[in-house]
Amino acid sequence: MSDKNNHKTDISLALLQENDREQFIKDNQWAFKYGAQIEFGMRDDRTEEGSEVISRSTIERCIDGENAETYRIVQDGKHVGGVVLSIDKKTQKGELELLFVSPDAHSRGIGQVAWKAVENLHPEIRVWETITPYFEKRNIHFYVNCCGFQIVEFWNRYHHGPAVPEEESENWSEDDEMFVFRKIMN
Repeated sequence: MSDKNNHKTDISLALLQENDREQFIKDNQWAFKYGAQIEFGMRDDRTEEGSEVISRSTIERCIDGENAETYRIVQDGKHVGGVVLSIDKKTQKGELELLFVSPDAHSRGIGQVAWKAVENLHPEIRVWETITPYFEKRNIHFYVNCCGFQIVEFWNRYHHGPAVPEEESENWSEDDEMFVFRKIMN
């Protein structure tokens, strides 16, 4: 399938193979770093470990989660991104843990087609949720305007979500702020 700009949007999802795990992590880190560089410039310090915007441990925690499913986004046999889901079939809730498109494949509709493939892969899921940093304007646009999510919560120093103990809230900065998105399926 091609869009009106003649960019190919024939996208598929392929389960992550163990021998591709390391490259998947590196590709994910590059995509997140690229997003931060676009937003803040090359001299940004919004990193989790070393010079990475998203740490290896965060990515591995998502990939290795109890209900995790990890896929490569593939276009014409080439890896152009990835997605990590957490699926709870009992509650019919899905979490989009990670979704990235390689920077050299941005603005081709790949993410939107990949998200639709995720929805088609899991028609049993009634509610999808994800989070993204407040500064990721491209992601906010993508989730709200392209994928139909709604912003339902804003995590910040005063309302920091379930994963941060109260005693750590004083260490929060604007860099830690996140939007929570939800999509209720029809």
